[in-house]
Amino acid sequence: MKITIPALVEGGKATAGPPLGPALGPLGVNIGQIIAEINEKTKAYNGISVPVKVIVDKDTKKFEVEVGSPPASALIKKELGITKGRQGIKEETVKEAAPAAAPATGADAKKKEEEKKKKGEDEVKKKAEEEKKAAVTTATAPVAKKEEIVGNMTIEQAVKIAKMKQSSSLSKDLKAGVKEVLGTCVSMGVNCEGKDPRKIIKEINEGKHDTKLK
Repeated sequence: MKITIPALVEGGKATAGPPLGPALGPLGVNIGQIIAEINEKTKAYNGISVPVKVIVDKDTKKFEVEVGSPPASALIKKELGITKGRQGIKEETVKEAAPAAAPATGADAKKKEEEKKKKGEDEVKKKAEEEKKAAVTTATAPVAKKEEIVGNMTIEQAVKIAKMKQSSSLSKDLKAGVKEVLGTCVSMGVNCEGKDPRKIIKEINEGKHDTKLK
C-alpha cells in the first residue's frame, strides 16, 4: 500500500520538522534520506516555495520524491530580484482650466431684459442657472490611468523560466511556454526587452525570436 504525502517546502531547505517530519515519522522510513533527496531536487528553487510529494510504500518502506513547479510569477520575481508584482493601477488626476464666463455687455443686458419680458420670470431663472454653471473656472479632467512597471526581463530569461516550468506546463512546446511566461509578465507589470510583453508575443508569432527559442 502506497501513501502520498504532499507538502510545500522552500527550495533546498526542507527539514525534518513540520510539515514533513510528523507525517513521515509513523511510516518508519528514513526521514533524513528523504529530506536530503528533496533538497537535492529543489536546490534550483532556492528562496521559492516548491510543491513536493513523497510517495511511500508502507510495506517495503521504499519512497519516491516528486517535485512540482513553482508558479511562473514566483520564478519571475526570483529571476528579476523583485519582491512583488504590480499592485494595481496608478491614477493621475489632471486638472485643466475651463473657460470663464464672458462679462455681460450693455447689449447683453438689454437682450436679457427683453427675454425676461417675452418668456417670463421662470425662463430667466433657468437662464441664470445655466450661466452660473458656465462660470466655474476649473474642472477636473477624466482620470488618466498609468500602468505600473515593476521590472524588465530578457528573452533569454523568459526561456529559462519556461524550461523550468516544462514539467508542469500545458504548453505543447518551448515557444508556447515562453508566451505563457510573457502572459504572466503582463499581469505582473513586467516588461520584456523594454517592451510590453504583448509586443514580444506578437514578434514570437512572427518568428523574430526563433533562434533564441531552442
